[in-house]
Amino acid sequence: MNSKVYAWSIPWGEIVLLFGWVFGFLLLGKIIQLSMKRVAKAERHTDHALFSITAQALSRPVPFLFFVLGLKIGLGGLSISDGIAGLLADIIAVLLTVSIAYFVYSLIDIVNYLLVSVTGKTATKLDDMMVPMVRKSLRVVVVLLALVQIAQILSDKPITSIIAGLGVGGLAVALAAQETIKNFFGSLVIFADKPFELDERIRVGGHDGFVEEVGFRSTRIRTLDGHLVTIPNGELANLLVENVSKRPYIKRVLEVGITYDTPPEKVQQARSILEEILHEHEGYNEAFPPKVYFKTFNASSLDLMAIYWYHPADYWAYMRHADQVNMDVLARFNEAGIEFAFPSQTLYFGAGQAPGDTSV
Repeated sequence: MNSKVYAWSIPWGEIVLLFGWVFGFLLLGKIIQLSMKRVAKAERHTDHALFSITAQALSRPVPFLFFVLGLKIGLGGLSISDGIAGLLADIIAVLLTVSIAYFVYSLIDIVNYLLVSVTGKTATKLDDMMVPMVRKSLRVVVVLLALVQIAQILSDKPITSIIAGLGVGGLAVALAAQETIKNFFGSLVIFADKPFELDERIRVGGHDGFVEEVGFRSTRIRTLDGHLVTIPNGELANLLVENVSKRPYIKRVLEVGITYDTPPEKVQQARSILEEILHEHEGYNEAFPPKVYFKTFNASSLDLMAIYWYHPADYWAYMRHADQVNMDVLARFNEAGIEFAFPSQTLYFGAGQAPGDTSV
């Protein structure tokens, strides 16, 4: 008499053994993963960044790989028909392809670290912009190759036939993805023309901020308000880009208004004070001497204009210097008895008209 108990025509003992293999290998994979992460973070390896990144990258796909191995071994012991066995074999092949692709996908972190290490030693930041694009490209290639391999497993067709089919379908996709292609070529224009680099401040399309990332599709800018703006590269390549970080100096136009009752000699003294304050000032460059003029007769003031250039273009150092210039102008003008003007209006009343009478 047959005493075996069946589930879906499979002995319960084999099913239990299947779960045992899967659970055991999955547990083993988690233990290996935790061990690799602990080794990567161990104090004795903190000075070996490449070793740590490699261990962490390899540890991520380990549990899934061991799960697939346990499932393969467990399914191999089942008493099933040839048709079901073939279906399960295809599923295992797909899972193994995914696990191997996961390993290669994770190893791209090592390539990224090596590229960052190399580009970090160069003077230009153009190659720094290339690193994220190379990383993303490699990951896309890995995913596409994995999908092609899975398609071959499930279709039982040669890979050349699949690639040919993808070529025909790719034409239709290209027609539907014209904007994406436009943005891709826009990124190539940006890399060829080099209007900016990473971490540089630019003004473009009404936005003012620092370049955080340049990708195949778009460029990300962190504005001075802290907002993250994403601009498609196809559009960015046709916009006027003002690279603020590339300026060699900061130009300041300082206008000072004094009252209309200031005599000519005091106006001349005021101009001389401005010239003295700006003579060989901080950030002075002999090729850009400061200019001071009696500019114009304004509606409520006599306007003096001083133009000077601060080198190099360090904005906060420039602001500290501008603050000092303003304080010096205020102190020197007060000492000389030169009064600053402010908007005012004088009303003249005709004979026989009371101050409050507004009739004509």
